Order: sequence, then C-alpha cells, then structure tokens
Amino acid sequence: MAYVSTPLPTKSNPLAGFFGNLFSALVRIAESNTRFTTVEKLQQLSDEELAAKGIRREDIVRHVYRDVLYI
Repeated sequence: MAYVSTPLPTKSNPLAGFFGNLFSALVRIAESNTRFTTVEKLQQLSDEELAAKGIRREDIVRHVYRDVLYI
C-alpha cells in the first residue's frame, strides 16, 4: 500500500485547500470500496494461505477485479 503525504494548504493559495479536500474525499471513497478491503485482506495472508485458496500473491488484484478487468 502506498502512503501519500501532502503539506497543509496555506492561506496564500485557496485552491490548495480545495484540491486537498477533494483528494482526501477520493481516498476515503476508494478505501471504503469492498474490493479495496478484499485486496488488503488477501495481501495480509501468507503465501501458504493464498496457495490454499488457489491465488498467487501477484494475482491478488487480478483475482479481486476479475469480473471488470480483462487482463
């Protein structure tokens, strides 16, 4: 998982606050997606547990999004 650090908006640039809030809202939307949480849960499993489910670690995202991604 990637972590993003952004500086707090300053009073000299009002657009920075707007886009910062927009970005934060988009992150919250993405994190509330059940597919996102499924990917996170599968990434926390050991390789042996994934193998028992028939999934390789590099195929987690492909497995979770298999109905919408044709890769």
